[in-house]
Amino acid sequence: MPVTGGGGEEGAADGAAGGGGGSAATGALRRTLTFRDLLVYGLLFIAPMAPVGIFGALQATSHGAVTLVYLVATVAMAFTAFSYAQMVRVAPRAGSVYTYARVGLGEGAGFVAGWMAMLDYLLIPAVAYLFSGIALHALVPSVHPWVWTALAVAVTTLLNLSGVRTAARAGFAVLAMEIVVLAVFVVSAVVELIAHGAPRGWAEPLTGEGGFSAGAVLAAVSVAVLSYLGFDAIASFAEEAGGGEDGRGPGGPDRVARAVLSCLVVAGVLFAVQTYLAALLMPVSAAELAARPAEQGAAFYATADSAVGRWLQDLVAVSKAVGAAFAALAGQAAAGRLLFAMARDRRLPGAMSKVDAGSGVPRRALLGAALVTLVAAVGAARRDDGLAQLSSIVNVGALTAFGLLHASVIGWFWVRGRRGRPPLGRGGGLVGRTGELGGRTGELGGGPPSVLRHAVVPLLGLAVVVAVVVEASATAQLVGGVWLVAGLVVLAVQHGGRARAGGMQG
Repeated sequence: MPVTGGGGEEGAADGAAGGGGGSAATGALRRTLTFRDLLVYGLLFIAPMAPVGIFGALQATSHGAVTLVYLVATVAMAFTAFSYAQMVRVAPRAGSVYTYARVGLGEGAGFVAGWMAMLDYLLIPAVAYLFSGIALHALVPSVHPWVWTALAVAVTTLLNLSGVRTAARAGFAVLAMEIVVLAVFVVSAVVELIAHGAPRGWAEPLTGEGGFSAGAVLAAVSVAVLSYLGFDAIASFAEEAGGGEDGRGPGGPDRVARAVLSCLVVAGVLFAVQTYLAALLMPVSAAELAARPAEQGAAFYATADSAVGRWLQDLVAVSKAVGAAFAALAGQAAAGRLLFAMARDRRLPGAMSKVDAGSGVPRRALLGAALVTLVAAVGAARRDDGLAQLSSIVNVGALTAFGLLHASVIGWFWVRGRRGRPPLGRGGGLVGRTGELGGRTGELGGGPPSVLRHAVVPLLGLAVVVAVVVEASATAQLVGGVWLVAGLVVLAVQHGGRARAGGMQG
C-alpha cells in the first residue's frame, strides 16, 4: 500500500515508497530485474578483468604473491557482501547503504552514508569513462581522449534512460564479450604453459618469490580490495528486483542478497585465475618489476604480448576500453538510484525523486549523475595528469559507507530492531506496524540477532575497512575528509530548517 513519500512531485515518491510491483504511472520503480540482470550489473561495475590495470603494481608490492593477494581480498570483502545481504532483507529499497544506515543507525547516519557513497558513485564512473576514452584514443589517435570520453557518457546515458531492462541486456552483451576475451586469454596461457612450461615455480603466485612476506601481501591486499568496488551497486536495485507483490516474495530481497554474494565469488574466481596465469608467464621477476615502476601499469599487457602475441594484447585492450564504458553505465545507474532515494526522502532536491512514466527509471536523477560524471571525466581527459588525479580521490567515500553499513547491521539487530523496530518517519521506510517495506513489523529483520552473523562478521568487516582507509593516499583521505565535512554542514542546515519548520507548525 503506497504511503506518503518524502517530497517527490506528482506522486513519484508515493508509488516508489510503496515498494510494490506497480507501474511508472504511479511513480514506482518497476520490479523487472532477474537474478541474471542483477549479477550482470554487479560484474559490469567491477569488470571481469579489473586486475589488468593494477596487476603489475600488486605483483611488485606482494613480492610475486599476486594470486594470494586476490584470494585474501575476496575473503576480506566477503564480510561486506555478507552485511549487504543481511540489510537488503531488512530494507529492500533503492538507496543501498543510505537506506540501511537510516534503518540501522538513524536519520543522520543514513544521510552521511548516502553522502559519502555519492562521492564514489559519481566519481568511479568518471574514472571508467576516462579510461575508456584513453584506450579508444590509443586505438584511434586522431580523436582526442575527451571526445571519446564524452561519447561514452552520451551512449551509456541513453541506454540507462531507455529502461533498466534495456540497459541490462546491453550490459549482458558487453559482459559476455569481456568473459569471452578473458577465456581466450586463459586458453592461450594454458596452451603456452603446456607447450613451453612456466618461467617460474607453479606455487610462486601463491607463496611469493624468494619467500613469503605477510606484510607485503597485506599491503597489496589494501589496494586489491578496491578492484571489488561495484558489487555493492547491486543493492541499489532492490526496488527493481522481481518478487512478490510487496517485493518480499521469492526473488525479491533474497534475489538481491544472492546476487551480491554470487557477484563477489564469481569476481574472486576470475581475478585469481587470470592473475595466476599472468604471474606464471611474466617475462620479468617481481623484484625487477618493483625496480621499474613505470612498467607496472602495462605489465599484464606486456605479459600477454611476450607469451602469446601482440594480437592478444590488442584484444585485451579493446575489451578493457569497451568494458570500462559499460562499467560506468552500471555505476551511473546505481548513482541515479542513490540520488533518487535521497531526493525521495527530501535530502536532495525533490525533482530527482520523479520516475519517468515511459521507461520506469528515475530520469532526472540519472541525468544529474550523468552531468556530474561528464564534467569530471571530460575535465580530467583534458589534463595530462587527469587520470592520476581523478583516480587518487575515489574509493574513500565508498569505504566510509561500507563502515557505516557494518555499523548498521549491529545497530539494527542489536539495538533498534530489538526496540520494536521504530518508524523512521515520513518516507523513511518503516511506518507504524505496517510500513513501506511491506509486511508486518515483526517480519522484518531476519529473526533474532546472531552473534556470528550480526556481530563478529560486521566487526571484522569494519576492521578491514579501517585498515584500507588508513592505507589510502593522503589525497584521497583529504578529499574524503573535506567531502565529509561538507556533508555534515548540509546535514546541520537541513536539521535546522526542519526544526524551524516544526516550531512554526507547533
